[in-house]
Amino acid sequence: MASTNPETSSVLGKQNLKNLSDNDVVQLYLDTQGETYFSLIYSRFINKIFSKCISLLKDEALAKDATQDIFLKIFLNLAKFNRKSKFSTWVYSITYNYCIDLLRKRNKEKTLFSGEVEAEGEVVEEVSDKELLELEIDRIKVVLDQMPVGDKMVLLMKYKDDMTIKEISEIFGKSESAIKMKIKRAKQKARETYKNNYTVNH
Repeated sequence: MASTNPETSSVLGKQNLKNLSDNDVVQLYLDTQGETYFSLIYSRFINKIFSKCISLLKDEALAKDATQDIFLKIFLNLAKFNRKSKFSTWVYSITYNYCIDLLRKRNKEKTLFSGEVEAEGEVVEEVSDKELLELEIDRIKVVLDQMPVGDKMVLLMKYKDDMTIKEISEIFGKSESAIKMKIKRAKQKARETYKNNYTVNH
């Protein structure tokens, strides 16, 4: 890999590098092929990617291998990042897609929607975003780990990664209306699981 452009590097300095947005770092890397910029991207995202992989795959060795494969995909496709979304959203989309493919192969399932069908007239109790976000963070992590992986994914995408319904629908290959219903069901399950764990026994 080519070394960082010395003029660019000296002007920016280490402190200024830290203050650069992800998009700016990516553009600098694409312009210069500077190792410094790619290393910065790597350091910003490697732990976040691994955290998602271990959370979804439940296997440390598999998660480590997946993390390296995902970062290779990111590296090879950086030029395709079109800035239509945040760079983090693009990275997490690649991460989720990779994990979904692994889970489908391992479980021999075509879907992570737990066999749920899209029912236009189905009535699902609404759980407000405010109510969900006010649950204690350490406890909600336990709750998420008890939920089906598809439900966990949509909640993480929506509330942790700040993805749009359209972005989530593209990852799952489902309609936006199906994703909205999926999120609605998942929020209800999260609240019920939380209540069962922390209001009955505590």
